[in-house]
Amino acid sequence: MPRPRQFHMPLDLPARLSRESFVIAPCNATALALLDQPEWPAGKLVLTGREGAGKTHLLQIWANENRAAVLEGDDLAGCDPSALALRGCVAIDSANTVAQGPEGQAALFHLHNLLAAQGGRLLLAARAPVRDWGLSLPDLASRLAAASHVPLAPPDDTLLAAVLTKLFEDRQVRIPDTLIPFLLARMERSLANAQALVALLDAEALSRKKPISRALAADVMQTSFDLE
Repeated sequence: MPRPRQFHMPLDLPARLSRESFVIAPCNATALALLDQPEWPAGKLVLTGREGAGKTHLLQIWANENRAAVLEGDDLAGCDPSALALRGCVAIDSANTVAQGPEGQAALFHLHNLLAAQGGRLLLAARAPVRDWGLSLPDLASRLAAASHVPLAPPDDTLLAAVLTKLFEDRQVRIPDTLIPFLLARMERSLANAQALVALLDAEALSRKKPISRALAADVMQTSFDLE
């Protein structure tokens, strides 16, 4: 029997990136446990995983609970490393984009050294390990390569089902038992898409004044999402 074709979700709906909305599973438990440690080896940690694996969610949990400065890798070129280092904790999402130019790499190099000198912490999230970022500043590449690397496995059906169930429960929405398996067979395999899917189905159900059902989900997927 051929595998059903998956629908790709639009990701312009807001995601809830709190600890309460994070579902712990074997693919992310190690990363969360390391983030919760009061100290890291050399004060730095790199999270990697494909889009939707939960990197940004984990990064935001840690940043919120440690009052860390948060920025994207391609923002480093215009930042003041000294001002960022004063925060003590810095989280950089899409950190691999720092490789786009020498100014960003120089800023990250100085930020890294300032945080290391004062015992601060640096959290980096990217889709690939440091060796694949294409860094042109050797000193930066060597320092980041020495950071602890925690890969996140793609979410499996068990995790996605738990996430979907929790998201519907958080919205106090009742769904038929057959809906979750129906969605799993058709949705894009990521946590971000699970959040977007539940939000869209809830909005459509309210708009149509109908309960969420397989029929409604099939209609929404057919009319709103692009096929592979």
